[in-house]
Amino acid sequence: MRIDYHTHHERCGHAVGTLEEYVQRGIELGLEQLGLSDHLPLIHVDPESYYPEMAMPLSELPRYVEECLNLKERYRGRIELRVGLEADYIEGYEEQIRELLSPYPWDYLIGSVHFLGEWDITDFRQTGGWEGRDVMEVYRRYYDAVQKSALSGLYDIIGHMDVIKRFGYGPQTQEGKAEVRALELETLKAIAGSGIAMELNASGLTKPCAEMFPAEHVLQQALELGIPLTLGSDAHDPLKLGDGLQEARSLLWRTGFRRLAVFEGRVRTLVPFEL
Repeated sequence: MRIDYHTHHERCGHAVGTLEEYVQRGIELGLEQLGLSDHLPLIHVDPESYYPEMAMPLSELPRYVEECLNLKERYRGRIELRVGLEADYIEGYEEQIRELLSPYPWDYLIGSVHFLGEWDITDFRQTGGWEGRDVMEVYRRYYDAVQKSALSGLYDIIGHMDVIKRFGYGPQTQEGKAEVRALELETLKAIAGSGIAMELNASGLTKPCAEMFPAEHVLQQALELGIPLTLGSDAHDPLKLGDGLQEARSLLWRTGFRRLAVFEGRVRTLVPFEL
């Protein structure tokens, strides 16, 4: 089973390529399932005055879903397409998120934490936000938000669980590193208790942290807790579709996973995979 469940296209403003170009590239790569999962429009900041090119405009959301559904039918028999969305979890905006998502026939929804308030910790333009902050307090806020996203009932998959490490900011003391490990385990227990899946996101390999999201020790704990895993390249260019996924499959296999989570109509199925 060859899948890629995390992709972004030109509507979000910081990716390139049309949805159909992703589909055609997926066929070239021999993917059996391709998930289309662009960003939910911004709802907690003014998109006119905030950083540009963060997410698709709200007016594009119905057009995005319509195009995904049309492609799903047009390419039926050649590749299995799944209609998804990476929907930011914003604490305090749970009902607004639910209302935005509810009209559409999703196959799956990825819940990711990018924002702590109005600060996007994953945006290279906003790394100055770390200056003068207590690093451990940022980590505590981040993992608290991930836990709340898992327990919100909004999502099927937790996206790039430890993405907070993306730019290399983190505790330097053994005490701080031990606390991060405790926060990770607490978060994994919340994910396991919620019954949802988690992704292994290969994009971290090309980021300053130089490792996947999440790290191998987190995967081992996820396996022990019975958390299902799916795979995503987080491609922002059709030519990068599937990047790092062979390494990701090898890492999952080495960790002890033998099945992948796939979705249709928000129903999860576990399917076997081989290297």
